[in-house]
Amino acid sequence: MIRILLAEDMHMIRAALTALLRLEPDIEVVAEATRGDEIVPAALRTRPDVAILDIDLPGVDGITASVELRERLPDCRVLVLTAMGRPGQVRRALGYGIEAFLVKDAPGDRLADAVRRTAQGLRVLDPELVSAAMEYGASPLTPREREVLGQAARGATAEEIAARLHLSAGTVRNYLTGAITKTGARNKINAIRVAEDAGWI
Repeated sequence: MIRILLAEDMHMIRAALTALLRLEPDIEVVAEATRGDEIVPAALRTRPDVAILDIDLPGVDGITASVELRERLPDCRVLVLTAMGRPGQVRRALGYGIEAFLVKDAPGDRLADAVRRTAQGLRVLDPELVSAAMEYGASPLTPREREVLGQAARGATAEEIAARLHLSAGTVRNYLTGAITKTGARNKINAIRVAEDAGWI
């Protein structure tokens, strides 16, 4: 029996995925999560064989959660759910060593097959998805620019970011200006949208 942890914040999608998996005689959903910060505690409680993680989760994104999950529970394999329109996120996930991806609009019968292949330690890669990710290019942002822009994306002001990161507000504004320039954006809001679409933050 393959034990599954499913992390998806959209209730109807999570219910549909759970229902599909429960039709399989060799697959059991042992835990569900709606937030990224629930993944590792739930996995440590239930010891799943495969964690199916949406990338876009509140609290902590699925990629960040997968890194901690692999450290805390190395026997648990990760299958990432993603959308074709976010190749930058796939590139980021590949950079962290995640080797199993399922496109969200894939036919339903591919889910169980992807789970079984992931549980066996096999790669589950959509060639079109990986090709798009490779063509998209790496993030032009420095780690600090990415951190500052990520904080701004969550609504923090320059002053709040400065306090959290122990920087001056002027330095934070310089990082934001650098991020705006490197993303080819017109302003901070546009830079956030570009970076989020690309999976850079």
